[in-house]
Amino acid sequence: MSKHMKRLASPRVWSIPKKNRIWAVKQSPGPHPIERSVPLLILVRDMLGYCDTAREGRRIIGDRNILIDGRIVTDYKMPVGFMDVLSIPKAKENFRALLDTRGKIRPIRISKDRAKWKLVRIENITTIKGGKTQLNLHDGRNILVDKKRYKTGDVLKIELPSQKILNSYALEKGNVAIIIGGRHSGQIGTIENYKVVRGPKPNVVEFKEGFSTIRDHVFVVGMKSPEITVPEVSIV
Repeated sequence: MSKHMKRLASPRVWSIPKKNRIWAVKQSPGPHPIERSVPLLILVRDMLGYCDTAREGRRIIGDRNILIDGRIVTDYKMPVGFMDVLSIPKAKENFRALLDTRGKIRPIRISKDRAKWKLVRIENITTIKGGKTQLNLHDGRNILVDKKRYKTGDVLKIELPSQKILNSYALEKGNVAIIIGGRHSGQIGTIENYKVVRGPKPNVVEFKEGFSTIRDHVFVVGMKSPEITVPEVSIV
């Protein structure tokens, strides 16, 4: 597998110019797949504008100035994906990585209080030794719980960096969700119906706004109102 990446071949979720330079940083293996994440250096230099060159960006990151989800990160190739919280204590700024209506990752400024938590979707549930239930989340982390009170597709609001569960939002009628893939990427909608499809095709979620999408593209973000601020195309 190549360790290098040309800008023209970079994933469509990167909101950077592709023709002003030849090469781009390629992500390290991490919690998010390449096609759904942005390297930390690209985020700091190209999207947030904290530096002009890769050397300056590597120094900023290497000097332990950047926190992801409340933990210091020194790998400039670290993949930053949907819902990750980036904090820069010296600049007193915090950002949440969200999707705009073009399906591109955008760092959205948030308050210090909002940087203390994030939303994570349950991708899988397994039972481990001792009978405890392990929740496998969309950002690569795992959380152990005593009771099977959650379902695949539910979203948890967790404290950072402790991973304490603060709240949960089920994939059910009336809750609000953001679309993270397909034609309606970045849009917010209210769930109207969850349709279980027999056969190999994915289950479908229908929204009050008049559109539908597959379950994998639905990320619940609140009950009556969203817990997050949806980015506009022009932000950052």
